[in-house]
Amino acid sequence: QVQLVESGGGLVQAGGSLRLSCAASGRSFSGYAVGWFRQVPGKERVFIAGVTWIGGVTYYADSVKGRFTISRDYTKNTVYLQMNSLQPEDTAVYYCAADYGTRTSSRAYEYDYWGQGTQVTVSS
Repeated sequence: QVQLVESGGGLVQAGGSLRLSCAASGRSFSGYAVGWFRQVPGKERVFIAGVTWIGGVTYYADSVKGRFTISRDYTKNTVYLQMNSLQPEDTAVYYCAADYGTRTSSRAYEYDYWGQGTQVTVSS
């Protein structure tokens, strides 16, 4: 069992930056791929970035490519999402999720564990 806890959300002005963290407890991320998703009310959860724990292969949705960076820290058993040049359309609840395997999926249903989410609000 993996417990995921996100942190780092908040309110930021357009053009600003935030860094989200996803910390795992219960067991290591080793053997998992970790993804970040976001969701706005009334819409489905959308994949935005993912990383494989082994190898550190990263994937990004086109909507965030070049602005967001996903990374991992072995020593802290934590995955980060650095978000730059934030825009109002980035406003959402952001979730991290873990999928056992060596490949990152963009499909939410393939993920085994989810965090509780953290709100990101970007004002114009």
